[in-house]
Amino acid sequence: MRHFLTLLDISPDEAGGILVRAGKLKAMQKAGSPHRTQAGKTLGMIFDKASTRTRVSFEVGMYQLGGHALFLQSGATQLGRGEPIEDSARVLSRMVDVVMIRTHAHQTLQTFAEYSHVPVINGLTDLTHPCQILADVFTFIEHRGPIAGKIVAWIGDGNNMAHSWINGAVTFGYRLRIACPTGYCPDERMLSAALDLGAQVEITDDPIKAAHDADLVTTDVWASMGHEQEQAAREKAFAGFTVDERVMAHASPDAIFLHCLPAHRGEEVTPEVLEGPQSVVWDEAENRLHAQKALLEFLLR
Repeated sequence: MRHFLTLLDISPDEAGGILVRAGKLKAMQKAGSPHRTQAGKTLGMIFDKASTRTRVSFEVGMYQLGGHALFLQSGATQLGRGEPIEDSARVLSRMVDVVMIRTHAHQTLQTFAEYSHVPVINGLTDLTHPCQILADVFTFIEHRGPIAGKIVAWIGDGNNMAHSWINGAVTFGYRLRIACPTGYCPDERMLSAALDLGAQVEITDDPIKAAHDADLVTTDVWASMGHEQEQAAREKAFAGFTVDERVMAHASPDAIFLHCLPAHRGEEVTPEVLEGPQSVVWDEAENRLHAQKALLEFLLR
């Protein structure tokens, strides 16, 4: 049994295989070719945080694979009434074949996985969002080919997405530059662990330096879920960190722009970049579906 709590739970070869399979599944879906490889299987989806892309992609994906997805909002289950995570994990994992959790504390996910009898997938925690990186790298490969050795520029908050891009530098072998304001840099432990595993990661406070000759430029909202009360302070701290046409002009002419969405136009990215010719954010959003279908097959095989 395998869990997918961070990208480091799968090897580079396994990650590459998942993305190759994602491409095949996407082609089959576009051609209308059935691929009900998980008929009779059930995915339990636990949501502590609001979601659009995560819920729809997993629910539709499991349906297309011939299985069933069960939506469980924590506030409407015994988890929301104080049942220990360990107990919920023991019970739920005896009834479903795989569990996806979208929650706040990463420790909640780890505890559930420790007591689960079936694979557990990280649908997002405050620490990492590995499913998004699978989709993002898949999108880059679709548009530009292999990502190993390429330059990825992350501009913005050192949040769960930044942490996942750091882990991805280990798994996929790209060179990562992170530009963030002082006080908003990624977790030092995450960075050190990745560097020890051979990742090439640079931290700077200059978005232009990060974007120089980059093959991929990406960002996220300045105030992630749970930090909305800091919006005003973050707008001040992140002044100058908007991905605009000036920033993109310093990237490679062939660079693409990614954003995990939802986007705040005029804050972390301008409308001109988000809707511009280098943006592939809508392909990126769709590719959550295909990458996660391949992940589900990998964990359930």
